[in-house]
Amino acid sequence: MELTAYHEAGHAFMATYFGAKVQCVTIEPDDDDGPERFGDTQVIWRRSRLSDREFSERAIQVSLAGPVAEMLYSGDAYHPGLVAEWANDWQAAWELAAPLFVDPRKRLEHLETVTRQLYRLMDAEPNWSAIAALADGLLAHETLEAEEVKEIVNEWLG
Repeated sequence: MELTAYHEAGHAFMATYFGAKVQCVTIEPDDDDGPERFGDTQVIWRRSRLSDREFSERAIQVSLAGPVAEMLYSGDAYHPGLVAEWANDWQAAWELAAPLFVDPRKRLEHLETVTRQLYRLMDAEPNWSAIAALADGLLAHETLEAEEVKEIVNEWLG
């Protein structure tokens, strides 16, 4: 359940970092202690303020932020395209990058570069503390609403 909390906290942090509204972020405990985990982060973007390219780049980063937060928490650096639990996030990032990079090789290179950049950004303070605080909130309450997410992130980022 902690991995799921950090995963969803990563999505929520990155969306908030980019000025999007996180309507809700939630986790549910696993039933079997196996690899199946479930969480959801609902993001509302202000598209009128962003070009199509800006939106795609930010949405890619939000998609990959969950796997990156999980990697940082666990200490295990995996390729986000190769972990079954991250398949939906990777697929979303892949599709968002399609208009930007038609060539699959260049798209893959871009997503790998974004993953490395996110790793450094999210590992830095106070960003990691904000992610950890979001994860703690999720572990305590299972669901955080928009104002709670914003309050927690703003406490660390001002």
